[in-house]
Amino acid sequence: MRFIAFLCWLLALGAQPALAASSPQLQSLERQLAWLSAGKSSDVGIAALDLRTGELVSVRGDEPFPMASTVKIAIAANYLAQVENGRRSLDDRIGGRSAARLMEAMIIHSDNHATDLLLRDLGGPATVQAWLDQQKITGLRIDRNIAQLLRSRRDLRDVRDSSTPRAMVDLLSRIDGGKLLRPASQSYLLGLMGRCMTGKNRIRGLLPFGTRVENKTGTLSGLTTDVGFITLPDGRRLAVALFARYGADRPRTIAEAARAIYDGFSGWLQTGFTPALGAR
Repeated sequence: MRFIAFLCWLLALGAQPALAASSPQLQSLERQLAWLSAGKSSDVGIAALDLRTGELVSVRGDEPFPMASTVKIAIAANYLAQVENGRRSLDDRIGGRSAARLMEAMIIHSDNHATDLLLRDLGGPATVQAWLDQQKITGLRIDRNIAQLLRSRRDLRDVRDSSTPRAMVDLLSRIDGGKLLRPASQSYLLGLMGRCMTGKNRIRGLLPFGTRVENKTGTLSGLTTDVGFITLPDGRRLAVALFARYGADRPRTIAEAARAIYDGFSGWLQTGFTPALGAR
């Protein structure tokens, strides 16, 4: 079985584009993530970007995956950008609640109704997509509201309402770097993501206690996602996007990948390739 898994790893590695990571440490990490992905029954997409150095590791980083509720980060960012431009306010009443309360429900508790109220107030999916296009964020598309998405017959390879892992970390890096939002709005959104109550067994699941994480999860039948930021012990921040479709125990797959990313960017992995993460 280990020989078959090793062959799967070689095939997965051969399908990857040239390494974006320049250091041997991160090249080793990218190989380890490819091994982890190949050893799972699920279909895994990974991207992790060091926001200080710009180094990126990815596995199937240019392949579209359904976003599920991780799309709510883009919706929140668009709404906050309109607040900055004076078109809207967090005090606006929408569906009987303030926009601020809806934003909290959307990001912290992944409330789908709150999301669709905010999205409708913005003008619908096309408005958010036009904003992303204006910002030249490619590889991420929003086609339907959450109610429409949940009512549809879902094909997990449908490119509608999808993002590549690289596109998602691009969105995250622009939020963190102040390219989409001013500092007050950026801090507000990251504060909400830091209080995310869903999917604690995903990115957060195997990280050391006390690790700072700001994230947003997503779930559909056969799909588990988690995207956001991890802060390393030296203060560096990583933007990460983890998508797993099909297969079993997808949250564990995401947790293991997040821990490998944490260790790899922290310099705790051996530079030589080791074909197993080991128990943690």
